[in-house]
Parts: sequence; C-alpha cells; structure tokens
Amino acid sequence: MDFIDAVILGIVQGLTEFLPVSSSGHLELGKAILGSNSLPEESLLFTVILHFATALSTIVIFRKDILEILTGLVKGISKFTWTEESKFSAKIVVSMIPAVIIGYQYERIFEELFGNNILLVGAMLIITAILLVLADRSKKTHKKVSFRDAFIIGLAQGVAMLPGISRSGATISTSVLLGIDKSKAARFSFLMVIPLIFGKIAKDILAGEINYSSSNFTFMSVGFIAAFISGLVACTWMIKLVKQSKLTYFAIYCTIVGITAIIWAIFYQ
Repeated sequence: MDFIDAVILGIVQGLTEFLPVSSSGHLELGKAILGSNSLPEESLLFTVILHFATALSTIVIFRKDILEILTGLVKGISKFTWTEESKFSAKIVVSMIPAVIIGYQYERIFEELFGNNILLVGAMLIITAILLVLADRSKKTHKKVSFRDAFIIGLAQGVAMLPGISRSGATISTSVLLGIDKSKAARFSFLMVIPLIFGKIAKDILAGEINYSSSNFTFMSVGFIAAFISGLVACTWMIKLVKQSKLTYFAIYCTIVGITAIIWAIFYQ
C-alpha cells in the first residue's frame, strides 16, 4: 500500500459510510480497479482505523444529541424514571440485537463474500437503488421510532452486512417505509451504528485479530484523517439530502454502478 492508496481508501470509506451507496461495495470495487495486491486486503487494523474515523465523525456531528441522550439517561437512572432519553437509548440497544446475532452467526460467510465478488456487489447495489426510490416516494410524517421499528431497522442493518447493500440506505429506507419522519430516520440511522462499530473494534482487539506494524503508521494516519474529514462532509450532506427527498439521485447512481459491475463481472473478471 502506498500513500495514494491510503488517501483513496480513506475518502471512499468516509464518503460511502454515510451516503447510501454502500461503503463495503465501493471498497470491493476499489480493489478490482486498483488491484487487490496494492490494497491492504489482509490488514484488519487499517479497516478498523477507517471505521473508527467515520464513527468519530458521527460523534462530532451528533455531539449535542449524544450529550443530551447521555445526560437524560443518567438522570433517568438516578431518579428511576423512564425518560425520553432512556427510551431512545433502549431503542438503540434493541436495534443492535439483530445485527449482533446476524454478525455473530454468519461472520465467516460474510467474510467469504468480501473477496472481489463483483457480481454480488452489482446485484446488491441495484437492490439498494430500489430501496432508495421507494423511500423517496414516501409521504412526510412526524412519527417517531418505536421499539418495534427499532428491531426491524436493526434487521435491515444486519442484512446491510452484504457487500453492495448500503447500511445507511437500508436503515433510512426501512425507517421511512415504516412511516417514520425522514429527519428522525436519518438521526436514528447514524446514531445506532456508533456502538456497533466500537463494539466490533473492541472484539477484534480482545480477540487478538489486529496486528500492528509501525512501518504502516504513516499510511494508517493518512487514511484515518481522510476518512474522518470526508465523513464529516458526507454525514452533514446526507442529513440535508434526506430532508429534501433527494435519494433518487443516489438510486440512479447505484443502478449505473451496479449494472456496470455486473457487466464487468460477467465479461471481464
């Protein structure tokens, strides 16, 4: 891996983590375009660092929301009352259950799918496009996320582990199709992934699956910075786009990239 690869990977991760176009799918396409030998395909540490960067950018964007939730949660626990903040925290936990179960049970299967499986990525991108179109056509509401909704959205997040299915696209689209207000759907979608990312990082560290090499420190730092900055831009941009009902543009993009990937996989791979 060289300096340019680190920057490209960081920007791709930062942008596509929040935009509904699938970060995992685009990283797989990036491997095919740049050549898998030139990318840190076996470096779990680099992947973890990129995800940590995007999680950190989410915390920065939603710092006020997170502080209010934590403050309200502490007050609720200390006073033994069921506050709005404690309810929201509980819903986040509920949304994590399906993703944790799916990830734990089928982790090895998902890992096998991340091996230049361009045909699968193309097909899943088209499914993402369909979800985005359906979400964009939904009516405006003021409905909040219920516990039942949180579980269903969690199922969507679990399915989004497939390369080519956008996590933000799947969760936001599912939320909107359930009748939830678009701005609330985006907020819940971005906040629900934070504990999962930090949980995955902790699991990999405790399991000893991460190997550190000081020779890669520069590349990892560059990738982290690129992912963090692009993540800040993408997260802010995505919130505005969801409110303005402009997801169809991403649906068109996903369709074009998906069809191109399928053609590439059939005739050139």
